[in-house]
Amino acid sequence: MKYKTKSAIIGRSGKRDDFGNGPVFIHLFSMNDPHKKNVVPDAFIDFPKIHKIIFKALILNFLLAGSDILINDLEYIEVEEDKNKPGNLIVTGKQK
Repeated sequence: MKYKTKSAIIGRSGKRDDFGNGPVFIHLFSMNDPHKKNVVPDAFIDFPKIHKIIFKALILNFLLAGSDILINDLEYIEVEEDKNKPGNLIVTGKQK
């Protein structure tokens, strides 16, 4: 699915199961660097059983404090679970 947004924070939101799959969240924001401000995301996207996240053609920042991924300067982000490999999440988008 395609989402128009300025930034996104992506991370694991709980424990992994016996197969290494875990819940993943994606929070979308209308500003860059939302982790530096006390703001609520514009949208919450959750995936219950993800094994791997594949990022394509995006500049990422790894936030050590929370072990999350931050993507700034977005025009949009596209997120979909790989139909051929369930458990793999593919994240693409366009940055300015």
